[in-house]
Amino acid sequence: MSEFPRTKVENLSLSRMIVGTNWFMGFSHTSQARDSYIKAVMTPSKIADILEVFLNAGVDTMMGRVTEEIMLAAIEEAQQRAGRKMIKIGTPHFFTQPGKEDPDHIKEVLDQQAAAGVSICMPHQCTTDALVDRFERKIRRMDGYCALIRQRGMIPGLSTHMPESVVYADETNLDVGTYIQIYNAAGFLMQVEVDWVHRIIQNAAKPVMTIKPMAAGRLLPLVGMAFNWATIRDKDMVAVGTLTPDEAKELIEISLSILDRRSLEVPLQRTRSKVMVEPAKKN
Repeated sequence: MSEFPRTKVENLSLSRMIVGTNWFMGFSHTSQARDSYIKAVMTPSKIADILEVFLNAGVDTMMGRVTEEIMLAAIEEAQQRAGRKMIKIGTPHFFTQPGKEDPDHIKEVLDQQAAAGVSICMPHQCTTDALVDRFERKIRRMDGYCALIRQRGMIPGLSTHMPESVVYADETNLDVGTYIQIYNAAGFLMQVEVDWVHRIIQNAAKPVMTIKPMAAGRLLPLVGMAFNWATIRDKDMVAVGTLTPDEAKELIEISLSILDRRSLEVPLQRTRSKVMVEPAKKN
């Protein structure tokens, strides 16, 4: 298996595939029952089994709740097994409601990110999007948060579900190195049409990390990944979620086959109804 392609955010080299944490942490976007199941079965060692597959393929970048205790333990175990470091992208959140902003709390959250070895710090959607001002076409107070992130040696970025966040950040020359944006062929959780988000990604001044490429399981991996890889730029990235090492292997192979423009070498699922479409066996 070839080494996975890379890109850069400022001077930091990242794999173009990014490991997401939602499926590890039990955020399935499906049901409470599914979330509860994930939380019940996931352990640091099981997560490390998956991360080891990614690291061995050169997918050495991870984004999300990377400072949670279970994730730090899993990352450490996977790094020891694979002999390779995982680059951490954190998406912390902090209070932004008027009258409830706590500067000490914000600094404490960012200090925790830096202490955990986070390289890129991207305030989570629940923080970023609460500050988007459509009237003034800006993201209020985010310049101050970016400065605090820089002071701690991390690259600031924006995690957002609002397409206009990218536009306003570019228009105001906000000091960020990258963006997170929902992008999938189903339009799942996207606030405007897919073609509009596609245009925003194409015009973004900084590299974009797309999330939910498989619409939280609503799209087949081949469909979701083919759409993303075919319609983003060479400098952009795709974050993926997996539950097992085999799923990680499949996503890596599917992605590499698309990027290399070669035949896909992944075993297909087998059911009785597929018998009639399989090649006939020769005598």
